[in-house]
Amino acid sequence: MNAFWFEAFGDAAGSLISGAQPKPKAEQGQVLVKISTTGINPSDVKKRAGAFSNLLDAGLVIPHSDGAGVIESVGEGVEESRVGERVFVYQAQYGRRFGTAAEYVAVDSIRAPRLPDTASFEVGACIGIPMMTAHRCVFADGGVRGKNILVTGGAGRVGYYAIQLAKWGGANVVATASNPADKATCLKVGADFVVNHRESGWGDAVLTLIEDEKINRVVDVEFGANLPELLNCLATGATIATYSSTQVREPKLPFLQMMFMDLTIRMVIVYAMPEEAKAQAIDDICHLLDSSTLQHRVAHCLPFEEMVRSHELIEQGGFSGCVVVSVP
Repeated sequence: MNAFWFEAFGDAAGSLISGAQPKPKAEQGQVLVKISTTGINPSDVKKRAGAFSNLLDAGLVIPHSDGAGVIESVGEGVEESRVGERVFVYQAQYGRRFGTAAEYVAVDSIRAPRLPDTASFEVGACIGIPMMTAHRCVFADGGVRGKNILVTGGAGRVGYYAIQLAKWGGANVVATASNPADKATCLKVGADFVVNHRESGWGDAVLTLIEDEKINRVVDVEFGANLPELLNCLATGATIATYSSTQVREPKLPFLQMMFMDLTIRMVIVYAMPEEAKAQAIDDICHLLDSSTLQHRVAHCLPFEEMVRSHELIEQGGFSGCVVVSVP
């Protein structure tokens, strides 16, 4: 099968190799998926760059956790009726070496749920990390109806879906955005208010917009950088669900202030979500996809031969939306 892989850590152009790899087989409890699209996420490029020093100890790695395609065959213990089913794949290259940057991937059947007919394969490649992370951040601590939810970076890959999921759950949503185009995007998908997180004092601006009611939960993209402003607008007993802290990698916490606010800090990563949380996220997301409720942003859909470019785009940033590669 055609695939991209890396045998050493480094930049995309220097480490990603294109060529033929053995076609996998569906073992017990697995399905073999003919991949149509593969999704590229920040965690994928960080692994390739060397974020986990032991990743290559057992050999080459075919990257990417997310993708979508059609089940070609099934292993023992999996119903034959699944053959021909349109599916999305998540968590493919977690705790193992072979992900979705290839024509085929064999994964546990549970990691290849049915993809609703209303969703394209491009959308399917955006479910695993962007949508499921958003769902966990919004709903990990219970229902949100009537609550004030703040989504930082609302036009980003995760924030874009978090706004929609929070509104679907009945929340009042404030988002942050850094420019007029992103502000318009947040409003379009349901945010009630938007503040500019590049302006000083934006935490106080949030309070003004919601008439000093304060924020009950935060879906946060830059924990260390955003924390000082968040503390200005959070209610006592609030929760910050954060999935990244790139600008400030080792945040310093004002412990006493946070303790007296009775705050909860929840770190979110799809791989570590409880299985019941993954199942609930998939049920809710598929329900919304079935009803064509969710809006999507695939910023770049590249051909297979431009896999290197897809990694470079993620690293360069400067755009909003997901990056997907078509697989022949």
